[in-house]
Amino acid sequence: MPVFKFTVSSQKKISLATLMTTLVSLSVVLTVTILIAASYQSKKRTLIDTTLTLNYSSAVKMGQTIDSLFKSMRSSLLYSAEVLSKVKTMDTADVTAQLELMRHSSNYFNSLVLVNENGIVQNASPITAGTIGNPIVAEEAKAALAAKKPYLSKPYITTKSKRLILFMSQPIFDGNGNYRGFIGGTIYLNEKNILNMIFDSNPTDKWGSYFYIVASDGRLLFHRDKKRIGEDISANTVVHKLIAGQSGSERMVNLHGEEMLAGYVKVRENGWGVAVVSPTDFVNEQLKQHINTMLLYMLPPFLVVALLAIILARKLAEPFTELANCVSKVGTANIELPEKRLDWNREASLLTEAICYALVEIKRQTDQLTLDASTDPLTGLANRRTLETIMSKRIVEEAPFSLIVMDIDRFKTINDTFGHPVGDAVLRHFATLLASTVRPGDTCCRFGGEEFIALIPHATIEETYRIAERIRLELENSENPIGRTITVSAGIAHFPEHAGTVQELIHMADQALYRAKETGRNRTVIADKENMENVMPSGER
Repeated sequence: MPVFKFTVSSQKKISLATLMTTLVSLSVVLTVTILIAASYQSKKRTLIDTTLTLNYSSAVKMGQTIDSLFKSMRSSLLYSAEVLSKVKTMDTADVTAQLELMRHSSNYFNSLVLVNENGIVQNASPITAGTIGNPIVAEEAKAALAAKKPYLSKPYITTKSKRLILFMSQPIFDGNGNYRGFIGGTIYLNEKNILNMIFDSNPTDKWGSYFYIVASDGRLLFHRDKKRIGEDISANTVVHKLIAGQSGSERMVNLHGEEMLAGYVKVRENGWGVAVVSPTDFVNEQLKQHINTMLLYMLPPFLVVALLAIILARKLAEPFTELANCVSKVGTANIELPEKRLDWNREASLLTEAICYALVEIKRQTDQLTLDASTDPLTGLANRRTLETIMSKRIVEEAPFSLIVMDIDRFKTINDTFGHPVGDAVLRHFATLLASTVRPGDTCCRFGGEEFIALIPHATIEETYRIAERIRLELENSENPIGRTITVSAGIAHFPEHAGTVQELIHMADQALYRAKETGRNRTVIADKENMENVMPSGER
């Protein structure tokens, strides 16, 4: 019968103090690692979302600029057409001088041409040999002649000069409504004009972000690489969506295989598309800086905590060591527990408190990353902090804008009569109406209570007043949660005309609002800088 021997291994055992020290050290390292990993993912998501939002916002602003510019070009041609409609002969020196003045004063067009109803060139600026007196040959010019209405061509390459140009025309009718031809302007997309002046003022930033503009057929009209202008990039996913008339923001891979964060907008006036893109590499670079900053601030306190934890762990192991010595004597003598056998509870508590303190500190730092929340939870509009940030940025950039401060009339009565849930429904109703009434690109904010603010960029006081009145009338005539007419009073202030700081501007708009309240409510009042008074609301607002 085989005999089995059980022997005690002579391998050195790990002491409890060493084990606890190791466990504490690993706990600290793992905690730091988990926190950094969580922070990394959170920051990455925030950076991507923020970049997409900013790129879309930039594309919207550039699209609005191009849209406004082409409307101005159209207005310029319309004005000239009205003037020329009263001229009997279009090939006079006076007409030539007028065309020269129009071309040089605005930089809208690189050349202008005056064509009669028979397709014969009557005048031009600059005058090109062999042009005046000859019939038009470009298909786009023939299309403009046949249209007898405002015309804008797609970008095309001329036969002789091989220029990439855009052709815009305005028909000319005499006082009896007879068609006399058209005045047309050409824009050389690769040469100096107001378009290139605007585009070249938006260089690539330090992170490699840039923008490009495509025609309705997917060809590049503007790009930081001048050699690519005219290239067909319709296979690009973003360009494909622009051709389809879509706007938005998304992660995409360009035709060179580079992953990009893109914001893109379709321009209504001419059918072009604007895309602002940023390489994802810049996100990785910012994440690297973020992690380095976190480590810089986190490691010193964590090292201190780790050292304290190791010391506490060794202190915690002492009563267990004594207890183990006592247990080893079981069966040989009466064992008495050490007088300090309960000290380990206290030290374990201290260790827990130390780690908890460290976790609270780290959580506080991590929570700082989530402070980007920028919306009012009740209405979904921007909150006060977001509005003040946008205002401060525009003031630093010296970009004009207007504020409309609005306060729902007798809102306290609504709450007292119908209850706060209905009052909240009224606030949400007005927020929805406000957001749908302002222009794209305007910022709507719930400033507090029943007070709302709309930030209207690139708008005169008169335009802002019309917007405020539209909001007021929409609310007054809308179906609402209480089933009876709700009105709003509004005050308007403009930067820089009325004030030069955030608080002063809000104060001026508030004073105008108070005057609207005191003069009968349900009206819009523009701030009066010359007669600014410390007007305070009286009675129920």
